[in-house]
Amino acid sequence: MQATLIRRQSSPRVGQDNILSFIESLIDPTLLLLSLFGVAWYFEGGISAPYLILAVVAFSATFPGPVRLAMTFRQLVFSIVSSWLVLSCLIGVFAIASGYIFRFHIKALYFWVAIVPVAQLLGHLVLRWSAPCILGFEGMKKPAVIVGMNDQGVALAQAMQQTPYSNLRLAGFFDDRASTRLNHNHQSPLIGPLSMLPAYVKEHGVQVIYLSLPMATQPRIIQLLNELRDTTASIYFVPDMFVTDLIQGRVDSVGSMPVVAVCETPFTGTNGLIKRLSDIVISVVALILISPLLLIIAFAVKLTSPGPVIFKQRRYGLDGADIIVYKFRSMTVCEDGASIKQAQQGDKRITRLGAFLRKSSLDELPQFINVLQGRMSVVGPRPHAIAHNEMYRKLIMGYMIRHKVRPGITGWAQVNGSRGETETLEKMQARITYDLEYLRKWSLGLDAHIIARTVTLVLKDQNAF
Repeated sequence: MQATLIRRQSSPRVGQDNILSFIESLIDPTLLLLSLFGVAWYFEGGISAPYLILAVVAFSATFPGPVRLAMTFRQLVFSIVSSWLVLSCLIGVFAIASGYIFRFHIKALYFWVAIVPVAQLLGHLVLRWSAPCILGFEGMKKPAVIVGMNDQGVALAQAMQQTPYSNLRLAGFFDDRASTRLNHNHQSPLIGPLSMLPAYVKEHGVQVIYLSLPMATQPRIIQLLNELRDTTASIYFVPDMFVTDLIQGRVDSVGSMPVVAVCETPFTGTNGLIKRLSDIVISVVALILISPLLLIIAFAVKLTSPGPVIFKQRRYGLDGADIIVYKFRSMTVCEDGASIKQAQQGDKRITRLGAFLRKSSLDELPQFINVLQGRMSVVGPRPHAIAHNEMYRKLIMGYMIRHKVRPGITGWAQVNGSRGETETLEKMQARITYDLEYLRKWSLGLDAHIIARTVTLVLKDQNAF
């Protein structure tokens, strides 16, 4: 488990600091611009100011391009299409709202939207085909060593080995411990004790050193760093704290003091702005489209059973703050206390109309208002009743981390089968595992994927009670 966690955090970066990764970062924005200029020239006979402005906006939104060399062909296609779908929809909505869209040839825009993902896919395939030649121009791979043949050291070695097109060559490990205490789950050899490291680095021209030592050995680490000052090798520290399950782990700084993020929200800075803008656009469009349906359901709820149309319940929102979540009432009760019984199959509290609403997830539609208010997001961990939160936070380690983002109408757990009743602790644990995985892997493409899967899954899901 520890090796898996380290590999997931390390593999996108290890060995990617080369000309190949630089070219990859340019593929998406460059082909986006070239295709835009091409359709402008074909339909307009030249590149006018509106196209130049659109080019600047599109390039800024896509540069640098994402790392996709490690993806399978299927993952590559999905990543390109979903990312472009989200970006083109956002640009389209703002262009229509501002009236700026009428400055373009409409057929040119349609053609541009259609050819961009095709051009980007071909560009990435060409890069993969030419990658060995590009790496060949850089010469021999950089020799690297890992100090510490422990769990995180071996996990790092596996990440280096499994990273496609890496510019690193692992020579082996250094460690002072007895052979019986070492992790031998890797084919790279143990070169020798730490005392041999400085001489070995000089003699063999080692360019990269990874220090994978326990933090308790700080004096030994300082001594080793002093001994390595007489070399030109790049040195990276892989402390044993990284065996924990990092959430958006990264290096940051407070003034001039470097700090390491162990648990952080993915929605900081630009990501937070992009996420909020996409939520506003989607919720506004959704509310406009479903407004007749909302009125019909409201009348049906009012006519079929006594009580309010909208069921309001307190939930935990961003950073664990109390929020009020809206749903169409589907039960004969409106529970919001210290003890709330989860809805179950055949629950007598559920009305006949409520059973249909819950089955089809139509009872969740008022939550688009919560999204517009900023209390929720379209995609995120599903909010639980406060009574359930207080119970599960004591039983499941890391439960409250899911509240580092706004709760969602749908989420990664729901499209992976963890939807509906969680009558056992194991089922809730599975849901939390998916929620934390969403925090680690978030992207606009993942959000688009979850929305698309939600639309298809709610039509056949048997787990909503």
